[in-house]
Amino acid sequence: MNEAAEQRVVLYVGTYTRPAPYLKTSNGQGIYSFNLDLATGLLSPLGEMLNIDSPSYLAISHDKRTLYAVSEVWLWQEGTITAYRIDQQTGTLTYINKQPTLGSITAYAELDEANHFVMAANYWDGQTAAIFPLRADGGVLPASDSVFHAGKSEPGQDKAHGHCIITDPTNTWVYVTDLGIEETVCYRLDHQHGRLVLHDSLEFLAGTGPRHMVFHPNSRFAYVIGELNNTITSLAFDAETGALTAFQTVPTLPEGTPSDPPSYASDIRIHPSGKFIYGSNRGHDSLVIYAVNEESGRLTYVGHQATQGSYPRNFAIDPTGTYLLVGNQNSGSIVSFRIDAQTGLLDPTGQITSVPTPACLKLVTL
Repeated sequence: MNEAAEQRVVLYVGTYTRPAPYLKTSNGQGIYSFNLDLATGLLSPLGEMLNIDSPSYLAISHDKRTLYAVSEVWLWQEGTITAYRIDQQTGTLTYINKQPTLGSITAYAELDEANHFVMAANYWDGQTAAIFPLRADGGVLPASDSVFHAGKSEPGQDKAHGHCIITDPTNTWVYVTDLGIEETVCYRLDHQHGRLVLHDSLEFLAGTGPRHMVFHPNSRFAYVIGELNNTITSLAFDAETGALTAFQTVPTLPEGTPSDPPSYASDIRIHPSGKFIYGSNRGHDSLVIYAVNEESGRLTYVGHQATQGSYPRNFAIDPTGTYLLVGNQNSGSIVSFRIDAQTGLLDPTGQITSVPTPACLKLVTL
């Protein structure tokens, strides 16, 4: 059997396990794992990691050996980030260690491109973001640095709300997308000391609520989804200076969508081919699909796809680019769609898996 045939795609799902005022339900038990059948889109249960509170966001190391989960628990003074070893044969998780994130309502985690650091963004109080060196076994050391974003005087911007932290493809720059102050703040990554050195920032229009950010595979463009005004903003990226320049903004909702009940954009993903970009709408309960012009970075509308459930907080595209899996938070389901490689449109496979309060989906090929 060849190496490609032996590869397995594993899905890890973080869930909400504790109540919070902003959650309709919170009946998850921890981290759930599944095998994804690339022939049918079917998910088969693999295991559960139950000893963790509200693992609302997950990150997987680039060598696929370690999974990191943040705990987003209402009224905790600090969140935590927990490391788990991924068994390369079975995909099962083994606890390594954890550290406090220096802030509360921890919302996001990601690794630098060299697997030397894991970084976390905090939505509520404390430090807006923190960076943690990693041990040789993937364990998390105490934070080597943290940053604080001061709020503004405008209504709704009185405090920072860190919602995303990622490095650029060159591993030179770190970007913290802050919904509260309406900015994506750029830091230079000091690799030697594990520090975040303030460099620049990009301010969005008031009411955008920048939430998540992704880089295009060609490293020339980035895209930010706006939670509050339901938009995707296209950005030109200068790898030399770290500068981001906005050049297009498109809606995530169909024209004429009523504002009651409200809808909030949430997650954004780019197809591995670089040809398509997807965004999720909580309330409208849909995925928006855009085609990407890889020369200009501009987006062209393709369509919308209903998620067949309520409140699609997060979704994932498998590494082969065959399937998109969406987690419907309030209806407790993961729905599988096959991706048309030519058009980017989504075709429901009919595979729907019950998972209580899914908050984050991560797919990895082992």
